[in-house]
Amino acid sequence: MAKVKGFRAIRPKKELASKIAALPYDVMDSEEAREVCKDNEYSFLHVDKAEVDLDKSIDIHDKRVYEKARDNLNSMISRGEFIEDEEECLYIYRQVMDGRSQTGLVFCASIDDYLNNNIKKHEFTRADKEEDRVNHVDYCDANTGPIFLTYRYNKYLTEIVDAYTKKEFEYDFISDDGIRHTVWVINEENVVKVMKDLFLEVDSLYIADGHHRSASAARVSEMRRKENTNYTGEEEFNYFLAVAFPDNELHVMDYNRVCKDLNGYSKEEFINKIKGCFYVEKAEGDELKNGFKPKKRHTFGMNLEGEWYHLIAKEGSFDEFDPIERLDVSILQENILKPVLGIEDVRTSNRIDFIGGIRGIKELNRRVNKDMKVAFSMFPTDIHDIMSVSDIGEVMPPKSTWFEPKLRSGLFIHKLR
Repeated sequence: MAKVKGFRAIRPKKELASKIAALPYDVMDSEEAREVCKDNEYSFLHVDKAEVDLDKSIDIHDKRVYEKARDNLNSMISRGEFIEDEEECLYIYRQVMDGRSQTGLVFCASIDDYLNNNIKKHEFTRADKEEDRVNHVDYCDANTGPIFLTYRYNKYLTEIVDAYTKKEFEYDFISDDGIRHTVWVINEENVVKVMKDLFLEVDSLYIADGHHRSASAARVSEMRRKENTNYTGEEEFNYFLAVAFPDNELHVMDYNRVCKDLNGYSKEEFINKIKGCFYVEKAEGDELKNGFKPKKRHTFGMNLEGEWYHLIAKEGSFDEFDPIERLDVSILQENILKPVLGIEDVRTSNRIDFIGGIRGIKELNRRVNKDMKVAFSMFPTDIHDIMSVSDIGEVMPPKSTWFEPKLRSGLFIHKLR
């Protein structure tokens, strides 16, 4: 059972939505954000990465950055760039990328559901990244970026959403990267109630993306609870901003690997080493130089010193019945990266890097030509693999999933007051 609630969103004026909406804070560095904000005074990066409005010498985790984020948010609200809905609403957020759409429901999710693991996780968080967002949320007194959730398809929820998207939209624009964003406001009390009741029938919600934001939201909530010992559980700080999509609409992209060296092996020695667990075939035709993108599970592409190979995992090199061992990222890690290349921990090793599928095979070729020795192209992890791992209380191997399109920040703000 998932408890969700409507909220009075602080959101952009219609004519400013396309200018305010910004990519999440964690998909770009400060320099990239400064470049975006240089020609856009309305970009929500002025809030989510407020260092763009401070001297470059100031550390991005300095108290002044969080104060600037708070001040920028309050200034945008006071200038009328944002409006606030008068009653608690739910919202529909649709994204269309390359002709494929995903349509989610925007609501406030329960912190208690998160703490009780009814909102399930599949990643570890890093303390420094978590602390950064704790400070950001606490100073802003708001959730400024939504958590990306998913749930198992529910026919009745989908029917209501589909019917509502035939009504007039609130926002509709195409961002600079060609993605279309459309938002509808559900402000009919009876519809809001029906949808909330339907979510009570949903077994669990799953975090697809946003583990640091959700962990930080929970920590801020616990801080507020200590400050307000007589809290009822209905205060806004007991909830966090989320967008939930049915599992059948999500598209997980590949998350590829590139490695700096062959751990002292020659090309021929390396190939012989991996033949114990993989069938290795040199690619042919255009694939030999241009690259190979796997078409099914347990197959891999490998660019070794500029030449591409097909790899197929042999039976016995993994356990098909283990939700973690059968993942392609696990197969690669346990049969090549760790035993042959000597990369024990991909989280900390400086000999490996990761390339999101949105950047394509060309980026793997570029890195091998520039500073890497070998690249591996992966078949994407399935959303149901993520659910299976979450259901048993385990975590996915690092860098297992890459979701596109990214949710935009600034379209919905949830105040904790």
